[in-house]
Amino acid sequence: MSVTVSGPLPDEMYDVVVVGAGVVGAAIARELARYPLRTALVEASGDVGDGTSKANTAILHTGFDAVPGSLEARLVREGRDRLAVYAEECGIPVEPIGALLVAWDDEQLATLPALARKAARNGYRRTRTVCADELRRREPHLGPGAVAALEVPDESVICPWTTTLAYATQAVRNGVDLHLNCPVRDVTGCSPDAPHLLTTGRGPLRTRWLVNAAGLYADAFDRLLGHTDFSVTPRRGQLIVFDKFARGLVRHILLPVPTALGKGVLVSPTVYGNVMLGPTAEDLDDKRATGSTAEGIAFLREKGRRIMPDLLEEEVTAVYAGLRAATEHDDYLIRSYPEQRYVTVGGIRSTGLSASMAIAAYVVELLAEAGAEPGTAAELVPVTMPNLGETYPRPYERAELIAADPAYGALVCHCERVSRGEIRDALAGDIPPSSPEGLRRRTRALGGRCQGFYCGATVRALFDTPTPGAPTAGASPPGGPTPGTEAAR
Repeated sequence: MSVTVSGPLPDEMYDVVVVGAGVVGAAIARELARYPLRTALVEASGDVGDGTSKANTAILHTGFDAVPGSLEARLVREGRDRLAVYAEECGIPVEPIGALLVAWDDEQLATLPALARKAARNGYRRTRTVCADELRRREPHLGPGAVAALEVPDESVICPWTTTLAYATQAVRNGVDLHLNCPVRDVTGCSPDAPHLLTTGRGPLRTRWLVNAAGLYADAFDRLLGHTDFSVTPRRGQLIVFDKFARGLVRHILLPVPTALGKGVLVSPTVYGNVMLGPTAEDLDDKRATGSTAEGIAFLREKGRRIMPDLLEEEVTAVYAGLRAATEHDDYLIRSYPEQRYVTVGGIRSTGLSASMAIAAYVVELLAEAGAEPGTAAELVPVTMPNLGETYPRPYERAELIAADPAYGALVCHCERVSRGEIRDALAGDIPPSSPEGLRRRTRALGGRCQGFYCGATVRALFDTPTPGAPTAGASPPGGPTPGTEAAR
């Protein structure tokens, strides 16, 4: 196994190369690591989870509102169950707080029974209608005018950063090579008898089988193989993150009645203790347009004022935007081309996080059916991830941990209560961050209300001079939890 960030690539033949180290690509690499294959995970960026996967609504969906009978509906349903178990095993923060799909007028109220029937067709039968009085008791800060809600008790919030890093870390520990800063520019040799030759920014790479998990660029990659089955239209979602003082205002994920463009603007707690408002749904031409706009923020504030007026009085910690890989189709585009030894994984939208583990298993099935002969699956070496959530104690709250290593009691980022020990561990990890932004996703440092104004210089200094001899990131700190104890309730 190896993680490379620069220099020439190894001169060897891989059995499978997965292109794209977002949450889906990392999940596929992790699943392939169960088999006796030489597998590589290739990423254009300098870090895993650095595209769509880092900027989403962080909801672990039940799939209640997917298109019944679709591949997406099946994989979200299966993936949610798999990821819930995996999160408990390795300490990914999850909070099953439930969702309320709020109807604001009689027209929306009339759609709730149909949404409940749709959920049942998707195998989810735990929805129920909540009357206005009960809704007000359960969400006392909800804006005026709500007439009812459809309760979806098993919707959860999750840490998307830890999920992607857990998949990639486990893949690497079990023999997968991770090549970062490695954009794929061309693919040749796609005949049944010749291996794929990938031309990358770091030199050539050879593989027998190829998996396209390139996210926003999955359509462009597909065209390198001669396919034009879909086009990705980047759909920008802008979001506002409110300070932790707002957390007491919201008890559930508050969803609107969905539209053709998506699930609409929601209000949701996060596992980090904040409250999130968003996203927008703006179809764009530029796959790099992740900036926020005054118009987008004004739109969110207008929607938020109706959903929860008190929330708009709270301090804003951050504003961010992510791009979803929307296509002209209403389903995932996961297809196998056996004659090319190629599988494409396209059109994975906002539900990709929830479906990721099931997508990975499905891709391996397609590879096997196409003749890849993966062999016999083995158990993976487990990982236990550092806890970034607020449901269970963080290192600065654990006296026994600090007694064993005072670095866990030395706070660097006071807004997010991040210790020097946590930063040290992340910098010495299997997949260390390539930037302070990557360090933020591993520790929450720089992510608080001051946005690095107080701790930025110290964090950057630690980033430039990492402490040697630290425990491996992705493993528990000394005296830390055993697998499962960091899972959400």
